[in-house]
Amino acid sequence: MNKRQFAFGKENFILLAISIAIIVIGFILVSGGKTTEETGFDPSIFNTRRLFVAPVVIIIGFFLVIYAILKKPKE
Repeated sequence: MNKRQFAFGKENFILLAISIAIIVIGFILVSGGKTTEETGFDPSIFNTRRLFVAPVVIIIGFFLVIYAILKKPKE
């Protein structure tokens, strides 16, 4: 029996799953508290986690997706 030739190898799929998990973690870091009429404006939307850490994590995840797609599978 001939072995099927897939575009991605096992390592590519693992990297792709890890990168998607990193992107999801980044979007979870962006989300947060809510503003209600009782409490008024919520100043926590301007904290470092939402403005710096989360976008960096998301961008790293997207670059890892690109790497996972372009990585040549081992023969």
